[in-house]
Amino acid sequence: MKKIIQIALAITIVVLAYLIWDSIQTPIRFNKEKDTRYAATIQKLKDIRTAQTAYKDEYGRFTGSFDTLIYFIKNDSMKLIRAERSIPDELLAMGWTEEIAVKEGLIIRDTVRIAIKDTLFAEDFNADMLWKVPYTEDASFELATAILNVSNLDVNVFEAKVHNNILLHGMDRQLVINWNDRMKNQNNFPGVKVGDVLVTNNNAGNWE
Repeated sequence: MKKIIQIALAITIVVLAYLIWDSIQTPIRFNKEKDTRYAATIQKLKDIRTAQTAYKDEYGRFTGSFDTLIYFIKNDSMKLIRAERSIPDELLAMGWTEEIAVKEGLIIRDTVRIAIKDTLFAEDFNADMLWKVPYTEDASFELATAILNVSNLDVNVFEAKVHNNILLHGMDRQLVINWNDRMKNQNNFPGVKVGDVLVTNNNAGNWE
């Protein structure tokens, strides 16, 4: 009987030790996985911001359609100034402007068009997957645009975002809830977002 009790106590100690170890490791594993998913998602949102900025430069507005943005990346082009040579300091001192230097053939300033896919993104960039949230089966980022009136001026803005409940799906539910609450208490969107359709924020990400 004594040996049985000793064995039972030993098993209990091992189980308790494992439970304590697991309770410590669970939030560590959660944060590691969360950071991995966040990093991939932030990079995707940076790509969306890059594409949106180029689209606005070309068409004067942002787009709320991933289909339009993807087509733009794959098939459109952007203006680029080809600059060769510069105005010598002595001519600048004499009042020469760039316009004069171009007319005199001293410098070259030409506007050329370069394919978006060859200019802004890496060679292996997959534009067709721009909409897809990393680490999900088929979840899409929410993409929207708006016109805000700021100091009597109409300002076109956009936002792209994904909620933690989607991005962190399949992870410890209580820890996801805790993380959402922590972000909300910091007046932050409980997820990852770039831009904003309610206020102007210079297309900043909420991780920045």
